[in-house]
Amino acid sequence: MELKEVTVLNETGIHARPASMFVKAAGKFKADIFVINEDKVINAKSIVGVMAGGISQGMTVKIKAEGEDETAAVDTLVQMINNRFDE
Repeated sequence: MELKEVTVLNETGIHARPASMFVKAAGKFKADIFVINEDKVINAKSIVGVMAGGISQGMTVKIKAEGEDETAAVDTLVQMINNRFDE
């Protein structure tokens, strides 16, 4: 299992366009990937789940993955968040 914490920096949080980019990137990995937002555990490969997660600017979330490419998955998604989804 791989787990990292990251703070969402972009103005819109993980909504609409960033959520679409996030889910598309997560879908490229074989590992099971989750976003943990307070008490919510969200499937990172579910656009509905990610958009309904209410993840806004300034929130700290955990990215967790389990599977053969878990480290690459977590590193890639954390980097996307840190890069503000290229906004």
